[in-house]
Amino acid sequence: MLRTHTCGELRIQHQNQIVTLCGWVQKSRDLGGMTFIDLRDRYGITQLAFNMETNAVLCEQARKCGREFVLQVTGKVIERSSKNTNLPTGEIEIEVTSLTILNTANTPPFTIEEQTDGGDDLRMKYRYLDLRRASVRANLQLRHQMAQQTRLYLDGKDFIEVETPVLIKSTPEGARDFVVPSRMNPGEFYALPQSPQTFKQLLMVSGFDRYYQVVKCFRDEDLRADRQPEFTQIDCEMSFVEQEDVLNTFEGLVKHLFKQVKGIDITELPRMTYADAMKYYGSDKPDTRFDMKFVELNAVVKGKNFKVFDDAALVVGICAKGCAEYTRKQLDELTDFVKRPQIGATGLVYARINGDGSIKSSVDKFYDETALKEWAAAFNAEPGDLLLILAGEATKTRKALNELRLEMGARLGLRDKNTFSCLWVVDFPLLEFNEDENRYFAMHHPFTAPKPEDVKLLDNFDTLGNVRANAYDMVINGVEVGGGSVRIYDKTMQARMFEILGFTKEEAQHQFGFLMNAFEFGAPPHAGIAFGFDRLCSLFGGADSIRDFIAFPKNNSGRDMMIDAPSTIDVKQLKELSIELKS
Repeated sequence: MLRTHTCGELRIQHQNQIVTLCGWVQKSRDLGGMTFIDLRDRYGITQLAFNMETNAVLCEQARKCGREFVLQVTGKVIERSSKNTNLPTGEIEIEVTSLTILNTANTPPFTIEEQTDGGDDLRMKYRYLDLRRASVRANLQLRHQMAQQTRLYLDGKDFIEVETPVLIKSTPEGARDFVVPSRMNPGEFYALPQSPQTFKQLLMVSGFDRYYQVVKCFRDEDLRADRQPEFTQIDCEMSFVEQEDVLNTFEGLVKHLFKQVKGIDITELPRMTYADAMKYYGSDKPDTRFDMKFVELNAVVKGKNFKVFDDAALVVGICAKGCAEYTRKQLDELTDFVKRPQIGATGLVYARINGDGSIKSSVDKFYDETALKEWAAAFNAEPGDLLLILAGEATKTRKALNELRLEMGARLGLRDKNTFSCLWVVDFPLLEFNEDENRYFAMHHPFTAPKPEDVKLLDNFDTLGNVRANAYDMVINGVEVGGGSVRIYDKTMQARMFEILGFTKEEAQHQFGFLMNAFEFGAPPHAGIAFGFDRLCSLFGGADSIRDFIAFPKNNSGRDMMIDAPSTIDVKQLKELSIELKS
């Protein structure tokens, strides 16, 4: 070993020991008679001291060391005269007796410090330098710990980790596949897996009754902060279980991760139906760190000659506690917020509950104080509260009010990243209707089982929209971190589902015949779940973007700025793949 210790482990109890350290120059300070260098590795920073009086040659050598030079030093651990309480090694320094420059370095394009001066694009281009920063390194250490504890928990529950193929068959449902041309089979293509869904079901048929995999998946879709073209899942499947067994098992996983990684005890994960989530929060992934539930007002506000309310399919609002003192400017900001194209509301109605109990609204022309008190009663509002109300088509209005609720939660400091609220959302619709294509699509995927009591509704086209899925999502702080379902394991039911989804028998056989055939050889009842591992890590790390927890992420255009990919390939390679580019 080129070193005896790391740059993060030496303490005052090591005083007078002779040690050897290796690392990178974080910064240096030339004080004339003394030169100091902060030496950094992944474990921390240790100060090196060079004395001109005792060793002028060594001191001159130290002065030539620039930022990010790679050094090996040997010296005695001594007590610092000026201690740094912000560093774990801040009580000591190394009185250097030997210095070897292992490698020189160009001046980095940005500072390798906590508060760097590098923008996103620059740091992604030089990601290997960005990874030297302590905060970025800490994110990957958190990711490592999350993976380690996941495996520890699942291994303890008799799960077995099995690797599934990366080169698979393309399927028409879901997001776009990344496709890979086959040289050995001209004109034919593999696809990269969006998930190991069919393979984990085949493992259940094979008798591996508890499977998991921390697995890379791929989707060719538009990107945003919580999406990457390649991402990681904690993928799991279980045999001979019902929904409750899955929920209990993976509640246990999440509680284990919070306890072991964050030191937080999560006592319970409440259940909420999809219908209630949409009714009270306007979202199937509600942020339940704060209340502010939706209150429907149709019965209270209609019939007063206010056309906006009278013509609306839904009038619904939220109560912002203690916000009656909002200024007109603040209320105008909220109105502008809900009218943004991505929110889609046409306007905002508000009512203040004043300290003396009187009520003032933006529609006093149509509603007297008696009517407004009915509004307040519907919200259980108190003096000092502010009512914010939207109206319009039901689905669109709920979506807009959800965004307003989240905005108010942020403004009021109710979305603390160090507070965690977890829940299960259950009883999703099995199918959703696409009017453009005039057919139903699977809300989750074609292998999701309907709730047993709703199976009879599959026989009538008019009732298909009422069928509930035996499916569940785990939501933490308004983020869907995992989802799964009880699977169809009966060939007849699976064939019926393909028929409902518009597959011909030939198409179903071509795409999924291998799975249908496997079901003829004794498929057990099974169910599973997959967690977005990158999302889970970003939540635990208190970050908005999953990119911070991926070693070498892509940008919002799906491009790797560091290696400049995707890129063109040689014409010879294209010919070998039987691909001809049009000019």
